[in-house]
Amino acid sequence: MHLARLVWSPRLLEYDFGPGHPMSPTRLDLTMRLVDALGLLDQPTLEVADAEPATDAVIETVHDAEYVAAVRRAGTTLEPDLRRGLGTDDDPLFVGMHEAAARQLGGSVALAEALWTGEIAHGVNVAGGMHHAMPGAASGFCVYNDAAAAIRRLLDLGAERVVYLDFDAHHGDGVEAIFWDDPRVLTISIHEDGRTLFPGTGASSDVGRPGPAEGSAVNIPVPARTSGAAWLRAIDAVVPALIREHRPQVIVSQHGCDAHGRDPLSNLNVSVDAQLTAQQWMHALAHEHADGRWLALGGGGYAVSDVVPLAWAALVAEAAHVPLGRGAELPAAWRAAVEAMDLAAAHTLGSAEVPFRSWRDGFDPADPVDRAVQATRRAVFPLWGLDPLLD
Repeated sequence: MHLARLVWSPRLLEYDFGPGHPMSPTRLDLTMRLVDALGLLDQPTLEVADAEPATDAVIETVHDAEYVAAVRRAGTTLEPDLRRGLGTDDDPLFVGMHEAAARQLGGSVALAEALWTGEIAHGVNVAGGMHHAMPGAASGFCVYNDAAAAIRRLLDLGAERVVYLDFDAHHGDGVEAIFWDDPRVLTISIHEDGRTLFPGTGASSDVGRPGPAEGSAVNIPVPARTSGAAWLRAIDAVVPALIREHRPQVIVSQHGCDAHGRDPLSNLNVSVDAQLTAQQWMHALAHEHADGRWLALGGGGYAVSDVVPLAWAALVAEAAHVPLGRGAELPAAWRAAVEAMDLAAAHTLGSAEVPFRSWRDGFDPADPVDRAVQATRRAVFPLWGLDPLLD
């Protein structure tokens, strides 16, 4: 058994909204070039599998059949269907849209199957993490929700408890909506406050449908300009305690890296170093609570050359149990390839661990991040039998 599997095909670059769109396939191209240049593809702990498009039946486990037909039609005729979010500025049409989005989804579902059957311990799909797509509509650059489909497949195969962690700067609204009334799935999203960023949702008071699912949705909306240290503090203050209570059999995490300070589409200031720490935490939590079963997905990230490839190459390395050294110099050949595209190339992978203040050191009511975290703890922890002031 290979320890980790990365799904990849050059055809994943066909998910392309066109010139000028923030979600450029260049970010995936440069990520895979860096993965290769770092020698990760030669590691015995990592295998690469092709990404095959999912069938309509698989897609329809989380999407309406009418919507799937509409995506296929729009990607053929290029006629907008604005009611379903197809042909908007965020989700412009392109030929083969259905096939490209189905390939993203198929890759994540295949990894979920391999995790559950024990073929692999960890799975990575850097082209996945399309967390905004709703059952009947595209949204926020996302056509099909591969994260939700992967979770659905785990449930269909017999999983009784799954945790979904979303680190994207934007609220993971689509996954939350799909599992809003399902207590088997604990969704946790840390994101920029919806009052200052798309999609405008994800308040700390949003905790799942009243009844058995209440408490199964967790939102940590942090204020604009939150630093990496404060971001890690917020995660540490909420996530480990809830994972211990939920006892997941699988952890699915979405590693959108648009919380970075150089990202053009958010207002947070979370460094690559802090994002690498979050990756390490998810890996450790998977081994501690889920027998190592960990599915890691990409997501947002629009600093296409100097942030995204670093964060996601590091994610692949983490899953393969060959983590990259902080401050390591990036391969000269990769930097030259980036510069040949007239893009900015990072020279090193981060710099150092990010020190942060543990929640156990006390709540600071004057700190806006602490206030946001405490609002989440007060909304959710009692529903799990936890004390929001102590646990």
